[in-house]
Parts: sequence; structure tokens; C-alpha cells
Amino acid sequence: MHPPPPTSSATALRQNIRVGIAALFANPLRTVLSTLGVIIGVASLVAVLSVGDGMEQTIRAQLEETTSVQFFNVAPVTTEEVDGQTFPLDRFPVFTVADVRDAASIPGLVGMTAEVAGRTEATDSAGKVRRMIDVSGVTESWSVMSPLTALAGRLLDASDIDALSSPRVMLSQALAARFATAAALPDAAAMLGQTISLHGHEFLVSGVIADSTTTEAALVSLNTIDLALPPTGRPRSVLLVGKIARVEEADSVKTAVTRWADTRFGAGTTRVRSNESRLAQAAQGILLFKLFMGAITGISLLVGGIGIMNVLLASVTERTREIGIRKAMGARKRDVLWQFLAESVAVASLGSGLGVVLGLSGAFAITAVMRSQLEGMQIHASVSWSTIAVAVFSALFVGLVFGTYPARRAARLDPIDAIRHE
Repeated sequence: MHPPPPTSSATALRQNIRVGIAALFANPLRTVLSTLGVIIGVASLVAVLSVGDGMEQTIRAQLEETTSVQFFNVAPVTTEEVDGQTFPLDRFPVFTVADVRDAASIPGLVGMTAEVAGRTEATDSAGKVRRMIDVSGVTESWSVMSPLTALAGRLLDASDIDALSSPRVMLSQALAARFATAAALPDAAAMLGQTISLHGHEFLVSGVIADSTTTEAALVSLNTIDLALPPTGRPRSVLLVGKIARVEEADSVKTAVTRWADTRFGAGTTRVRSNESRLAQAAQGILLFKLFMGAITGISLLVGGIGIMNVLLASVTERTREIGIRKAMGARKRDVLWQFLAESVAVASLGSGLGVVLGLSGAFAITAVMRSQLEGMQIHASVSWSTIAVAVFSALFVGLVFGTYPARRAARLDPIDAIRHE
């Protein structure tokens, strides 16, 4: 008997893969058993990651809605300390609309606005109502970071901020209702388009804030705040307020904002403050949650990998004579190695496909049960391509790792002893 003619490496590899896959179809029960562990592992991984991502999004939404943990501010240094005594500075940075718009381009920010507040006299156009109210000067990004909505009109936008010849104002619902009653208008929303006076200067009402409180307040453009407030003997201290997109990026964003402020206004002239302790707690909690989820999914995949290895080891024992015959006919060690690795990867691939479908179904079912049991908790499974990719590649990696030992064991068999095996 002569050995078969030599073949190219690519051809040999294809032949070995075909032999391995054919062996899987020849033993369907063994294939199902080895695939089952991978299906369970991948399904667990997909379900846990999808539910975990959904829970993380819910936690982030609650942090954003109920806390100020993602907010920070940039304040000018307005005082200096000499021998333990504090003295006011006559010159310090006064932030403008242009500064805010420049800072808003810093990566990692949801937005940034400027705020300066004071008390002023508000009068209706007929002079019937005179009230001392709180008035704040802001920029257009205020509406992005504020949970407030407009009862009538719109929140201040860029056109309102830049309207210097016809300054605009937004009224709180309580203040608009007081003015509307004096003017015999039907409701607070009817104040839209009316004119009021702030410290003797006319402002056009561009919107009414939907607010259930009794606070009488107004919002104007930072560009027109000096018209709305009484004059002062020194510059008004303007505060920059920003919001971080992700809790984990708090440190890097704070560093970038500090660098921007030092470059624009000079080192030491501003101070950046954030909720560092609360930010650290939130970031640590999210990290702990992710590590816990990763540990669970790791165990699930480990179980699936051990299942593949056990079934393939049993397969090597059952097919010892077959391996011996192949090697006696000219098969090399690497041919047998590739054959069993092909079986392992095929099992992992099949299991990952079925596991992804089962895991996604389980994730949606789990979150549906959570919503039904937890009133007000709007949690949904978050499905992303990255989750599916991680699950599939993890399964293939497990198939390669746990299929290597059985494949190497099969490749090292002596052909004569293998043929004699009963």
C-alpha cells in the first residue's frame, strides 16, 4: 500500500474540517450533548449582558433624573486670602455666551450653561402688578440640562439668547398667572407674546415654564441680564454649570474642563467643583455590578467549555481505531489535530447561534417579569451588536481552548496501538 499523494496545506485543512463535521452528523446524540453546554453558556451570557445593560441604563436614567451627581460647575475666583483674611478681588473672569459655546465642545459633556441670578422688580405693561422676583440669566444649553418644560411658547434657544434689540423672557407659571389675572387674560399661557418690565426695561414673553410651584421667577438671556437687574459696583459673578454624559468619565471631563479654563482665563483664576464623592460612589457601584455580571457569565461559559472537552475526550476514546486507521493511511498529527479542533469549533458555533436566540428571548422575558413586579421601574433588555459579538467570539474561543487538549491527545496516538484498541 502506498501513501496518498501529497496535498496542499489549504486542501488538507478543508478535508480535515469536512471529516470533523461529518463525524458530528454521524453521531447526532453526542453532538447534541456537547452543544447543549455551549447553548446554555452563551444563552446565559447574552441574557445577563442584555439585562445588565438594561439595568445600567435604568440606573443612569434615575441618577440623571433624581440627583445632581453628573453636574459640575466652574466658578471664578473672586476673593484672595492674605494672612488669614479674605479680601474681594476687583478683577476676575466674567463668563460670556461665547465662553459657554466654546466650552460646550469639550468631549464628554451633555451641555454647559452659564448662570447669574439676582432679585429685581417685575411690572406688567399696564403698571397694575409690581413684584419682586428672582431672575436668572442663562444660555441656550440650559434647556438641554433642565427637566423643565414649556407650558406655552418655547424654552430659551440661541435666537432668544442673541436677541439684544428685543430681549426675551420666560416666566414661571405662577408669575405668568399673576400677570394674566391682572390683564384679564384667560390663563398663564395667554401671557405668551405679551410685554413685561424688568427693572424698567421691556422684555417680550417668549415662553411660560410648566411649574406647579408658587415660585415667581423669570429667565432671561445672559446677554441681557444687566438690563433686568439693578446695577452693581463690581462685575457680576457668573457661574458655569456643566453636565457629564457618563459617570465613569467624570475625572477625564473635569481634567479637560480645568485645562480649558486655565488656557482661556489663566491658571488659578477659576475653580472647578463637582460631586466627586457621589460620582466615585456611582462609578464604583456600576463597576461592581459589571464585575459581578462578568463573573456569572464567565462561570456559564466555563461550564460549557468543560462540557465540550468531556464529550470530545469520550469521542477520542470511542474513535481510537478510526484515528489509528487514518494515521496508518498517511494522516499526519496536524491532520488529526485539525479534525478534532474543527469538531470543537463547529459545536461552539452551532451552540453560540442557538444560545444567542435563547438568551435574547430570556432577556426580554426577564425584564418583562421585572416590570410587572416592580411598579414604576421601566427596565428593558438592551440588545447591542457588541453583546452578540462578545457572546459568539467567547463561544468560539472556548471551543478552541477546550477542544485543544482532546485534539492533541488524539493526534499523539500511536497508529499501531490505536488499531489494536477494542
